[in-house]
Amino acid sequence: MKILHIAEPFATGVLSFLIDITKRQVEKYEVYIAYGIRPLTPPNVESLFDERIHLIKVENFKGALGTVINPKAYLDVHRLYNQIKPDIVHLHSSASGFVGRWSIPCNKTKVFYTPHGFSFLMQDGSALKRKIFWLLEYLSAKRYSRIIACSEGECKEALKLAKNSTYVNNGIDLEELKPFLTETPAAFHNPITVCTSGRILYQKNPSLFNRIAQSLPDIHFIWIGEGELKSELTAPNIEITGWIPREKALDIVKSSDFFILPSLWEGLPISLLEAMYLKKICLVSNVIGNRDVIHTGKNGFICNKLEEYTSLIRRCINGETDRLTITEQASKDVENSYNAATMADKYSEIYCQPIK
Repeated sequence: MKILHIAEPFATGVLSFLIDITKRQVEKYEVYIAYGIRPLTPPNVESLFDERIHLIKVENFKGALGTVINPKAYLDVHRLYNQIKPDIVHLHSSASGFVGRWSIPCNKTKVFYTPHGFSFLMQDGSALKRKIFWLLEYLSAKRYSRIIACSEGECKEALKLAKNSTYVNNGIDLEELKPFLTETPAAFHNPITVCTSGRILYQKNPSLFNRIAQSLPDIHFIWIGEGELKSELTAPNIEITGWIPREKALDIVKSSDFFILPSLWEGLPISLLEAMYLKKICLVSNVIGNRDVIHTGKNGFICNKLEEYTSLIRRCINGETDRLTITEQASKDVENSYNAATMADKYSEIYCQPIK
């Protein structure tokens, strides 16, 4: 049986997702991935995948908008479909979801679409722009296909578009992370360290991250990543690593005390799941994805404003919360519900079901 994954944004969370799921799928299926290069796509991207996987670079995938408005992208996808003749097509993110559902005869092949964060939930555009994104999703959902959201919260939005929508929680490769897993130390590190991970862009809310750091000048803050809004991180106690090898990034998370994710929107962030598994105290914004995973006071904390982040960090430092119990629970939750092996099995089950 052949699976064709189509991923216009072959970077960050979508890339991590595909690495983890396809290394398991290749044991059961013949796996193809059609992808487009983004600025954040690693230069050695093909070496990250099992050698049995067929990787196909699509030259006419030119970013989200550049792909959707490019007729050649639709022709490329249709041509690949005819050449490969897949039994299952799985589309990833909005551009692939739109182009794929209108290029492929959905009535002849099982077609699935995972948004990894709906475009119409993005907060960096006008209300009109978000309405256009919603309309595109609504029209595409009329095609004979099925949405598989990556979190329960994302599924609630998907069900407004198509009643046959379902979800499979994102998962992470626990075996890869086990070398970085240690017991939560009784004392905080010196200096106390707060980290986050990801591209420095509007979605990740670097402005709020900077204000949190300014409010806690005696604490060391680290942003693991790089991005166009780097200039907003002006607090003297913030360190910006730039893009670094994955092992080094995980070492930083391992050596930190807190992980914060003040995003304006999410799908279900892999970086958060990794920090939870590595037993960090996680403080996150109240958005889809984050609030699906974090339950305040049990395995982390949901925050709605600056003062909540700073107050909770101080309370943890002062011993006013049971951080050992919280971090242990976070790690157990990921192990039980957000691991890549379980994720791959659930996708296989859905692939076998008829699309109604």
